[in-house]
Amino acid sequence: MTNQLKPEKLDMPPIKRKRPEALTQREQEILQLIWSGLKNKEIAQQLKISVKTVEAHRANMMKKVRVSNAAQLLNAAIQEGLIQIK
Repeated sequence: MTNQLKPEKLDMPPIKRKRPEALTQREQEILQLIWSGLKNKEIAQQLKISVKTVEAHRANMMKKVRVSNAAQLLNAAIQEGLIQIK
C-alpha cells in the first residue's frame, strides 16, 4: 500500500478566484454600443473598424468576464458597473 497525500489533508489556502481583468477603453466603448443594441456590423461602421475586430473585442471581453454569450456579458457588465444604464 502506497502512502499518498490527499489534497484535503494538506494545509493549503482556499483557491481564490481572480477578479476579471479590466476592460480596455475600446472594449468598454464596444460594450456600451452592444448595450445600446447595435450589431457587430453597425459597431464596426460607427467606429471605422472591421467586423472581425469587433468580434475579437467581444470575444476578449467574454473571456475576461468569464461568460459564454452576449446576454451573460451584459448581465455581468451591469453587475460589475461596467456600463452606463441610461
